[in-house]
Amino acid sequence: MTNPRNRGQPEPDLEAATGAVEQSGGAQEKSASIGIRRTGTTFGIHKKDTRKTGGDLTDYTKRYGKDVVGQEMSSRGRFWLTYLDEALVFDEEMVEMHKDNIDVLLVFAGLFSAILSTFVIQTAQNLQPDYTAVSASLLIELVGYQRAAADVSSIPLSPFYPAISFSPSLADIWVNSLWFFSLALSLTTALVAVLTKQWLHQYISVVSDISPLGRGRIRQYRYMGLEKWQVPMIIGLLPILLHVSLGLFFTGLCIYLFAL
Repeated sequence: MTNPRNRGQPEPDLEAATGAVEQSGGAQEKSASIGIRRTGTTFGIHKKDTRKTGGDLTDYTKRYGKDVVGQEMSSRGRFWLTYLDEALVFDEEMVEMHKDNIDVLLVFAGLFSAILSTFVIQTAQNLQPDYTAVSASLLIELVGYQRAAADVSSIPLSPFYPAISFSPSLADIWVNSLWFFSLALSLTTALVAVLTKQWLHQYISVVSDISPLGRGRIRQYRYMGLEKWQVPMIIGLLPILLHVSLGLFFTGLCIYLFAL
């Protein structure tokens, strides 16, 4: 029922009002989200983004203004400024992702190499004669000669006599071969990880005192270099090298425990 006082006045459009409220709410949410940019993480810890953002980052007309007619592709035109902004967002996301993976690999490879080196130091001694045991055996043999000084009977040679050739067991050879190869792969992974991190640092290094056209060309030249030298593929192969190194270590460990 309509109120008699409101007769003759048009009824409010409820659907239009509801739509206006929803649009205003969406606009507020959009305005609240403007200027927020995702930052990279290292071991789950978010890095602080100190860059100043504000306004609609995709509205480059408002940010840089209109170009003069006929100079849209000039060295300081809006095209190159837009290209640099979009490339910066892409490069930062790519580099942060690669750096996070490389940092995890470096920590794991360092710990694994330290542990593996301890095993290698212990087992490598089995590849050469134990000169302490040789000295003890020769002393026992010398005592035997002194006791038989008045006797003509001969004394058998010690099994550790230096003239007798020494040969390590097959298990020791396999264990040390696997563990040395595993250590080499682990150190290679760490070395390549450090090199790729330096490449990424040089890739995003800032080039100043030149026009946007020059910065855009240098950025594209660097990106083409990364693609040419297969840097993303090299970074993707680093975990595989580390997995192979772990497999060799566990294989040698099984042989070592079985031979005990």
